[in-house]
Amino acid sequence: MSTEVTLIYGDGIGKEVVGATKKIIDATGVKIDWDVCEAGAEVFKRGIASGVPEETLESIKRTRLLLKGPLETPVGYGEKSANVTLRKLFETYANIRPVREFPGIDTPYKGRHIDIMIVRENVEDLYAGIEHMQTPGVAQTLKLITRKGCEKICTFAFEVALAEGRKTVHCATKANIMKFSEGMMKRAFEDVAKKYPSIEAKHIIVDNCAHQMVRTPEEFDVIVTTNMNGDILSDLGSGLVGGLGFAPGANLGTGIAMFEAVHGSAPLFAGKNVINPIAVLLSGVMMLRHIGEFEAAYTIEQAVLATLEDGVYTQDVRKNEGAVSTTEFTDAIIERFGRTSSAWPKRDYKKIKMPELSNERAYVKTTSRKTVGLDVFLETTQEVNTLGADLEKIASDLSLHLKMIDSRGVKIYPSIGGLLPDMVDQCRARFLMNDDGEMDLFLTLKLLQNIGEKYSWMHTERLTVFDGENGFTKAQGED
Repeated sequence: MSTEVTLIYGDGIGKEVVGATKKIIDATGVKIDWDVCEAGAEVFKRGIASGVPEETLESIKRTRLLLKGPLETPVGYGEKSANVTLRKLFETYANIRPVREFPGIDTPYKGRHIDIMIVRENVEDLYAGIEHMQTPGVAQTLKLITRKGCEKICTFAFEVALAEGRKTVHCATKANIMKFSEGMMKRAFEDVAKKYPSIEAKHIIVDNCAHQMVRTPEEFDVIVTTNMNGDILSDLGSGLVGGLGFAPGANLGTGIAMFEAVHGSAPLFAGKNVINPIAVLLSGVMMLRHIGEFEAAYTIEQAVLATLEDGVYTQDVRKNEGAVSTTEFTDAIIERFGRTSSAWPKRDYKKIKMPELSNERAYVKTTSRKTVGLDVFLETTQEVNTLGADLEKIASDLSLHLKMIDSRGVKIYPSIGGLLPDMVDQCRARFLMNDDGEMDLFLTLKLLQNIGEKYSWMHTERLTVFDGENGFTKAQGED
């Protein structure tokens, strides 16, 4: 029986590198029924804002497998990334990026035996893309992290370790600063780790993780992290072993898998038949393992290593005489089927077990909750003391009190020793109940109405206490 796979050549060099990958996979004898579809630049030009036409989406819904080349995305305006569209529509919440040292590739880390699997949460965090201009000069991005999302990606990371026979999982977060969002990842990791006693679990602050990856990358095995952190660390990792041309990747979800290189479309080299296809090809190797074709995956992987060991390379790998074309490099890999290399010892790969978590939308249960106040974000250039006096009067008329005003997270009213940060035309006012009562909708609307008579507000956040714990942080300088 054959396996049906949606195939997107993509933009720029995509046709060449994906074409090479298809040829090599077909040469193994594995039966793949390729359904060639479109996405990316040409689709954007036809006015499809997502960059992904309906027929492509229908193909992926049917095959549940996608191998794709690089897709161009308009920068700084309008349309969403077609890559992000695909990840989010199909809830491919887990991104995995192997980082391994290649033979014959000169880097400052040659001989260090780097072998890291970076596991990145793929659909939450800042990549939710929820942004607003609060004022003409102040932008806001919402960083959304869920407990369920954290548990899924942490569980997945431990399952990756089991499937590949790895011993250690590091969780890299910025929980020392973002104690709720990044802190949720840390807490979920520590809870999930208890279910995998055979694997060593370590938490590390993400900036220290980047520091240690540069100093001693061989000490890492699996790294799991949030979306933005994972984007940065995985590119750093590819830089250790030769660059994005050697960086395969997979996006996995429940019953869906998408495999892609993470490099760009390199339009300056498109059609010149000079680019190394290894990143897409090894993404294809990951796809083969996903569908249980372990021997074919091993054959290709070892042939790639043997080709590099024999000094066969394209011009993007080494810019001196002797470089071969993409086509010649492809043929060289096929010619080396059956060769093995000692560079990467054979692993007893197993299929990765996807996490099975509750589908209940109210994933985290609480026994009590209480709204005790409101944060109101204002657009104003009013002098701080005058603003504070006005808001205190508005609050007192409603049995509330103004706890503080801050600017970009730093308390400015009441001021601390007369010190003020560099001011902008946006600030946040925090209002709390005067007594042990709860701030209901009527009081919230009345407060906003009274503020709106004199000041422009654009955003609010309810201040809620869950099971006796504040669901909000303090500003710098707030008591």
